[in-house]
Amino acid sequence: MDLQLSGRAAIVTGASRGLGRAIAAAYVAEGMSVVAAARSTTDLADLARKDPDRVAAVTCDMTDRAAVAGLVDVTLERFGRLDVVVNNAGIAPAGAFADMPVSRWDEVFAVNLFAPVVLTQAAGAHLLAQGSGKVINVASTSGLRGKPTLAAYSSSKGAMLRFTEAVAGEWARKGVQVNAIAPGAFATDAQAAVLESPEMLERRLRKIPTGRMGEVDEIGPLACYLASPASDFVTGAVYVIDGGESSKL
Repeated sequence: MDLQLSGRAAIVTGASRGLGRAIAAAYVAEGMSVVAAARSTTDLADLARKDPDRVAAVTCDMTDRAAVAGLVDVTLERFGRLDVVVNNAGIAPAGAFADMPVSRWDEVFAVNLFAPVVLTQAAGAHLLAQGSGKVINVASTSGLRGKPTLAAYSSSKGAMLRFTEAVAGEWARKGVQVNAIAPGAFATDAQAAVLESPEMLERRLRKIPTGRMGEVDEIGPLACYLASPASDFVTGAVYVIDGGESSKL
């Protein structure tokens, strides 16, 4: 199936590893140009080297709102267009709620919620003017139901889902679709402690009906669909990809 993505341009935040990197790689494979943003571009070097004409690795501190908004200008200057924004960057510090200082909450919300707000608003000025575009917010199943020891993260991702729905409603008649992906447990660096412990891994997999974690490459096809004209009638939706865990099959 031709998703008609060739020639389009996207911004993907948190693209240096894990799901963000997989999404960026999937877009490049479909012929898209990508501004791959991350705190460090070291891990993006090989992706950029493979296709330097269509991949721009950009260092961006997601707590720096001016730098986040500036990703739109970087994309337009480098590729002459912007069609898709993927708000993927996020942090998930774990710890007891009673012991987590409010300053840590500020940091989590700055990265997980306000950076997407800033980037979406900055990109929106361009997308609304051209009458087309896609915003894809990578949330989490933790945003569907709060998880112990992840109060700040769960709260920020829950807010991201409501943000997705609200903006989708505002922009639906203007040709811009806004959707969210809510991943469950994927075999990424974020799950390193679980993956390295047979006992912890066994306990974790008992909660997943498919009996395994997701592989990062499995998120690419969904991200490509949501970036494509094939999803023009889809907006305000949340796509859960978690092996059935949240549905309690």
